[in-house]
Amino acid sequence: MTASDRTDRAAPPRLGRATLHRLPHECRPAIDPDALRTRVVHFGLGAFHRAHQAVWTEQAAARSGEPWGITAVAPRSPAAAGALREQDLLYSFTERRPDGAATRVVAALTGALVMTEDAARVDALLADPEVTVVTLTVTEKGYHRLAGRDPREGPVLDRAAPAIAADLERTAAGAGAGIGAGSSAERLSTVVGRLAAGLAARMRSGAAPLTVVSCDNMADNGAVLGAAVRDFIAASGWPDRRTVLDRMATAVAFPGTVVDRIVPATTDTDLARAAKALGQRDTAAVTGEPYRSWVLEDSFAAPRPPWELDGALFVPDTTPYQLTKLRLLNGCHSALAYLGSAAGRTTVAEALDTDWGAPLVRGLCAELAPTLPPGGPDPVAYAAELVTRFRNPAMDHQLRQIATDGSLKLPERWLPALRTLRAAGTPTPLLEVALAGWVYATHPDRQAADPAAETLADCWRGHPEPTGTVRALLTALGAADLADDTALTGAVAARLPALRVGRIEV
Repeated sequence: MTASDRTDRAAPPRLGRATLHRLPHECRPAIDPDALRTRVVHFGLGAFHRAHQAVWTEQAAARSGEPWGITAVAPRSPAAAGALREQDLLYSFTERRPDGAATRVVAALTGALVMTEDAARVDALLADPEVTVVTLTVTEKGYHRLAGRDPREGPVLDRAAPAIAADLERTAAGAGAGIGAGSSAERLSTVVGRLAAGLAARMRSGAAPLTVVSCDNMADNGAVLGAAVRDFIAASGWPDRRTVLDRMATAVAFPGTVVDRIVPATTDTDLARAAKALGQRDTAAVTGEPYRSWVLEDSFAAPRPPWELDGALFVPDTTPYQLTKLRLLNGCHSALAYLGSAAGRTTVAEALDTDWGAPLVRGLCAELAPTLPPGGPDPVAYAAELVTRFRNPAMDHQLRQIATDGSLKLPERWLPALRTLRAAGTPTPLLEVALAGWVYATHPDRQAADPAAETLADCWRGHPEPTGTVRALLTALGAADLADDTALTGAVAARLPALRVGRIEV
């Protein structure tokens, strides 16, 4: 027997339906996977969906006895879908508790597809009357939104974005063929285009109403998604686009939502811990914090999973919850990411384990609180809960992960509140130090992944004087008004010398 043979025999079996009976009782799924059918389609096969919406949906199915299964669609990564298919669509979720981890298998998925390779199957599901809900976690950049555009003020979709422009050309090329096998629409490469094509096919077939639920961290996420999809259809080459839009007006709903659970990127250590808990290999394992929340606008056009059975909150208007989450939790996360990195910290818990971490979170929440509408969570209690969550030593949430795509996140998280406060003459010292942290992090030698990386780097190359760099960077964020605020840009620039030596002044 060779060494490799001995290794293969010693390795634990791979997670799958055939091995479910071997799992420790506390690790088994909440529901028999054979009891589910695809009634939800989800775009985005990342860790957050598997740790949040999929868990809620599995619990809703288990508690109601209704067969709410999810077919998840990977927009880009065949590897993610392939890994899940190899495990019969099963994966584990580990709750990272301060007093020890708890791992169990989730059985919410009934399919895992790749958006471009499986386009015909995706379209068939979107037209299937048994599918009544579509959810999305594709991050801000997946919407191809015009910078800062309010969906109530005109077109939202950036039709000039290369991927969107290419998809619109494909609809024109396939205008005569419609949606079907071999049509140009099958080659649509953006989630907005793919969803628009699927909804168009559903409207043409006269299928039942549908609700499309954005679960991404954007203000007015439902309205933004609805506007982007309608903009795509209106600009498409489909000759019946006006009829499609008219039918969508009554048959498709786009409610707003607020999702919350911190889900770090899965590491090799996480995979090893999951294997130890399960006694089986799980290459699709995910982890997250104990805390979770889901607030949804109670505006659905069709039947939905009874998520409230597991604690989801349905409200007439999600705006107060959405802005609280975006500005306080996400805003503090971004501040910790940039300032913590400047101070040589690598995780959120490490940033909180400083003399400035908790005061920054509490102070920034207090500074932002006057910009929040009434009807949401209490900002003081919310800030205290954030400090507890961020201090969880089991999370290992990497600051560099949070710092990615800052040019897309900050216009949502910081800038609207900053405008409101500056217009009222209210001091903004903690937003200024947070903004300085981002400015410092955009230097070409330090920059995290960002779709505007070259533009941000050029701001440094073309403006060696600090205040000029700050102005250029704000302009690149679509905030020329703030760039013209000389008191603000001067205050931000004045913070940079301390950051260069790792000193955080809160």
